[in-house]
Formats: sequence, structure tokens, C-alpha cells
Amino acid sequence: MLHQDTGERPFIVFWEVTRACGLACRHCRASAVPQRDPFELTTAEGMRVIDDLAALGSPRPILVLTGGDPFERPDLVDLVRHASASGLPVALSPSVTPNLTRARLETLRDAGASAVSLSLDGASPDTHDSIRGIAGVHRDTLAAAALVRELGYRLQINTTVAAHNVHELPDLLAWVIDADVSLWSLFLLVPTGRGTQLTSLASDEVEDVLHWLHEVGELVPTKTTEAPQFRRLAMQRSGVDDLDAEFPPGPLRRELRARTQQLVADTHVLRHRRRPLSVNAGRGVAFIDHRGTIYPSGFLPLPVGSVKERPLSEWYRTSPLMNALRDPDHFTGKCSVCEFRHVCGGSRSRAFAASGDPLGDDPACPYVPTGWSR
Repeated sequence: MLHQDTGERPFIVFWEVTRACGLACRHCRASAVPQRDPFELTTAEGMRVIDDLAALGSPRPILVLTGGDPFERPDLVDLVRHASASGLPVALSPSVTPNLTRARLETLRDAGASAVSLSLDGASPDTHDSIRGIAGVHRDTLAAAALVRELGYRLQINTTVAAHNVHELPDLLAWVIDADVSLWSLFLLVPTGRGTQLTSLASDEVEDVLHWLHEVGELVPTKTTEAPQFRRLAMQRSGVDDLDAEFPPGPLRRELRARTQQLVADTHVLRHRRRPLSVNAGRGVAFIDHRGTIYPSGFLPLPVGSVKERPLSEWYRTSPLMNALRDPDHFTGKCSVCEFRHVCGGSRSRAFAASGDPLGDDPACPYVPTGWSR
């Protein structure tokens, strides 16, 4: 449940503090590189971004410091300390490299960071390491996750889902449960950056994955990234007695279910199901790249403006693109008439990647709205 007007202020802001990273992941949105860009936002410019967000008042946006690898920035502790002292909830999204040490995590925790997200894109080393481009990263990620939990951070695990790893989701689920993860986020691939090298799921497969994810939502808190139709699906399932009759499972969902039953004991303690939040690119979400350019999200490469020219809060409220993305009645194709357009809205990033129109159809959604015909 959001407690702010997403037309006036973002719920969450992702700041790509650097594009430098020691990994070369095949699905990297940023197409990260080994060295830092000399035109990155300076410390002083970053402090002004933080001050602008803090001035929005309560509830202040969540600030996620991402990259590249944010641990490549030598002033990261200063940024975290300033943001935390200003009242911003601060989360870190580091890469699993030698930079991710106990000492640095302890220092950042003491500076005010409260959550860490790590990427785990396969249940097996072969799958994960082939995506990350370096052998041993799977092993190191499991160790990093244990360390993050030991140090008292909330731990989010991010999994990019595509054709190469979708069959490993139940095995990942079993690990996520045992690791006491605070939140598991499934990112449905958007073919942008180096992500164009991977094969996306067909729309009916996406639907199967989302139904399965909803079914396991009482085992671990779950969310989706770039799959806002998860909100539509949750509404459709609510109050339905015979879900399989209403939503017949496809081959993929049957496979995921069967594997889950093999791996997860019936006696596992159920948890409170996390309700999907109604946020989307430009609607509660904003992204700042390493040079200060603002985008509706990190996966929608349409620039809005620069924090070097005007504060993000002003761009967010006044940008024609941001306002268009917040008005589903101006969407095109079947999204324009969908009865769920105000709670879902489709992935604007995927619509743009598929057609060049950020207001167009989301090709990963198979739902046919009432009365829609081409």
C-alpha cells in the first residue's frame, strides 16, 4: 500500500552511482565497463540529489544506490551517511566482487544503509556463472548473502528470468527460503543493454511463471520487476475457489509446481503474502544514471532531463514523458482499453523495447481485455 501521490513524488529512486563493475554480465542493463567514467556525478552533485529527495518530506523515497557496482565509488560511505542522516531509507545493490567485504558492509551499515540486494540468476554455478561471465561468482554470492544477513541487513535476492534459467526457479525458491531472504524479486527480462543477448519467455510462459510466483508467495515474500501484470493476476485470483479451472495451468506452471513439491516440505511455515505495489516506470519510479541523466526507469532508455540542470523532483512532476506514463488512458493498443490498466499498466520498458512506443502494448502480457479486437 503506497502512502503518497506518485504523480507528485517517486516512491523509489535508483541512482546508478557508477557504471564501473568488475563483472561482464550477459544481461546487464548498463553495459557496465571496468573503469569509472570521469563525468560521473561528483560527490557534491550527489549530495544535492540527496538533499532534493529529502526535501520532499515524509514519506521520503527509498534511495537505491546501484551501478555498475556502487562499491567502486570511494565516496559511497559519505553518500550513504548523508542520505541516512537526511531521512532517506538507503539500499545498496552491489556486484559480488572482491569489493564486497565484511569491513565495507559493516561501515556502510553503520553509516545508515539498511538493505542489500544481490543477484542470483541460477540455482547452479554453471547457470549463474555463465551469465556473470566469471567462474566462482555463484559460490561467492551464496557466501555474500549469508554475510549480509549476519550483519543485520534486510536481504533482497534479484533473479532475472529468461529461457535459460526459468526451469531452475523452484530450486532457487528452496534456497531463498532456507537463506531467510526478506524479499525475492523476479525480473522479467527486458531486451535492453546486453540483455538483448538472452531469450525472453513467451507471454503464456510469463503468465505461468507469475501464477506460480503467486502460489509460492506464502512461502517467501515475492515481488516482480518489469512484470506489472502480477497485480492484475493477483486481483483476478482473489476470491476464486477453483483456480485451476479458472486459470488452467500450462506446461511450464505444471513443471514448476511439480518441482516445488519435490523440494519444499508441506510443513514449511507460511508467511504473510506481500501485496504487489502499484508502481511502474515514471509512476513511483525514477532512475538517475551515472552522469546525472534522469529516466523513468533503468530499463526505459528515454531521457527526461538532468539533475545538473534541475532537481529530479521538478523533472518528475513536470516532464511530459513522465506524465504520459502516469496516464494509462493515453496508452495505445490493448493496454488502452484494458480494465486493469490503472493497476497494472503493462511494462512500459518492454513496450518500448518491442515497438519503440513507451505507451504501447506489453508483448509479455497475454491477457485480452473485454471487448478488445484488432
